[in-house]
Amino acid sequence: MDGYGESSALTQGAHSVLGSPLRLLSGTVIYVAALFCVSTMGYVRAGWPLGDAAYMVLLTIFSVGYGEVRPIDTTFLRVWTTVTIVLGCTGMIVLTGALVQVFTLFQFRRLLGLDRMETEIEKLNHHTIVCGYGRIGVQLAKALAEARAPFLILERSPTKAEEARAHGYLTLVGEATQEETLKAAGIERARVLASVLPDDAANVFITLSARNLNPRVQIIARGEAPSTESKLFHAGADKVVLPTHIGAERITELILYPATDAMADGAHMGVVKRNLHDFGLDLEVVRAADKGALTGETVGEAERRGNGAFFVVRIERTNGQSIEHPGEDVRIEPGDQVMLVVRGSRLSAGAIFSEPARPVKQGRSWIG
Repeated sequence: MDGYGESSALTQGAHSVLGSPLRLLSGTVIYVAALFCVSTMGYVRAGWPLGDAAYMVLLTIFSVGYGEVRPIDTTFLRVWTTVTIVLGCTGMIVLTGALVQVFTLFQFRRLLGLDRMETEIEKLNHHTIVCGYGRIGVQLAKALAEARAPFLILERSPTKAEEARAHGYLTLVGEATQEETLKAAGIERARVLASVLPDDAANVFITLSARNLNPRVQIIARGEAPSTESKLFHAGADKVVLPTHIGAERITELILYPATDAMADGAHMGVVKRNLHDFGLDLEVVRAADKGALTGETVGEAERRGNGAFFVVRIERTNGQSIEHPGEDVRIEPGDQVMLVVRGSRLSAGAIFSEPARPVKQGRSWIG
């Protein structure tokens, strides 16, 4: 979900662009109405009936030229009529120009579909605002779209915004660090704001602005430098994601536990792993060493010695045999790849299968 371009002026800046002609139009209408009343009172003061006075002013400011309603035969009437002509005709010229601008802008907005987009944004409620449509923003938008969760992309780059629209995402072009832009995105009604810009300073500023505008919104912010994490929390973020650290942890898993990805691959297992994470659990695949602590033990005994830190859900034999949900009497053989559901550290769970067997000491578990 990055300065304003031409598209920014047509989307996020639409209200301000249209606001100027509307303000001009309303101001000119007030001016012409005031001039009409004052000028009419001047003719009434000169002794004209109210109807004749109003009709005379109307003919004058609209420059119809039907002729004088009554003779203009005094100095006061001539001066008053002259002033009415000058001020009235000027006001009508400005009023005509303002009307043309307003009509033109309304047609232009309708042609570009901006009215429809603003209507869709106004309908959003309890939605997610994604600030930045970079690498992380693209993946986040894709996942939200697949989940059919309401969301809005907030992107300052017109080019990236067009890419988001091409994928069918509701997109607003604007600078997320500005409060007016966040208001236009419906920050007061939003459930979550995800600030995933590659700029730490911008993410901190967006977090501050969003928290100030909506104290109840959940803010998830991205940080590049580790030192930014505390700043984001201090600014009001509920959760902070450090992509660099996540990537490093993932590479470490691939180095230390290559078998895990071979066995726990695919969309289905991805869903399983996400569900396990919600309960503080994880999937791990370890290889039983030839003289490992649990090699030769039954599944039931291994789980008891693990003291509740893991349980076995699958065993892959070296001969290709796969045992799903092995019973307690199934023995763990050397070279077996054992899939575990782990509570706690992966390293401790992996070590118990690879470390040499040793006598069990009273008061100490195998995981310790």
